[in-house]
Amino acid sequence: MSKDDNNKSRFSRRDAMKVAGGAVGVAAFAQAMAPIMGFADGISMQEMLQDHYKRLTDDDKSRIFKRLEEEARRKYGAEVRIRDPQPMENVKFGYALNLSVCIGCRQCVKACRIENNHNRKNRGSYIRVFEMDKASMELAQASSSYEHPVRVTGRRYMPIQCHQCDKPPCVDVCPVKATWKEPDGIVVIDYNWCIGCRYCEAACPYHARFFNWTDPEIPAEEVTADQGYLSNRIRPRGVMEKCTFCLHRTREGRLPACLEACPAGARVFGNLLDPNSEIRWVLENKRVYVLKEEQGTQPSFYYFFSE
Repeated sequence: MSKDDNNKSRFSRRDAMKVAGGAVGVAAFAQAMAPIMGFADGISMQEMLQDHYKRLTDDDKSRIFKRLEEEARRKYGAEVRIRDPQPMENVKFGYALNLSVCIGCRQCVKACRIENNHNRKNRGSYIRVFEMDKASMELAQASSSYEHPVRVTGRRYMPIQCHQCDKPPCVDVCPVKATWKEPDGIVVIDYNWCIGCRYCEAACPYHARFFNWTDPEIPAEEVTADQGYLSNRIRPRGVMEKCTFCLHRTREGRLPACLEACPAGARVFGNLLDPNSEIRWVLENKRVYVLKEEQGTQPSFYYFFSE
């Protein structure tokens, strides 16, 4: 069976289990279905029948967080703490990247991998860095698989990650509303509600969504323990995932991990609603470039030049 066939099977299985479970009760349904289904998806019945994030009570969240913390201890041998920081009032996050100074070192990629508990086997990250001719901005002629020492004279480097669009096509196409835009501008995913159909992946013009094909492989000593439920907790296989501007950090006044790791100072992050913020200064005083502006997504991620 192909990966796409597996995906379709998983969709119908999960959809049917949610409906049937709600009708006959968790315990009875689990007992009836376990011998047939074998829980081949690696998802427990408790997880399968979990309600949408927006309908969870504080007590629901407390139980879910405890279960996930115990799962991390059992699967990864790591002690983690899962939280759910909420959007701050009068804050809309924005990100800007200076293409004049980015050196293509990919320290941001590495920092994202560590902070967001990505699968180490496939060197996962929400950030890709493209190398291209300095006289061009043509992504079709760029490469993200370069392995030579950087920076190379005559070349430009463009990191790409989720643009946290104001008109996100990924949100529009989700058939189960597992992804949405939060008040602070961050587009999030309810990993336990996602059915893995990958419509959002196809809709994103920045190719910034990723399907989790396998259970992540992360050594215990490399698991980032400070985790957000909608951000960097260890995601189950079979769901979509994406950059969240490290909301478990940024909603508490800290900076994204990729920004802290950048040795060139190419990254600027802040509140777009604050007229005194650094990012507002950049947007008002620098040559700003919006990637694929013709798509009309109105991103909150910008590129600029200082030269």
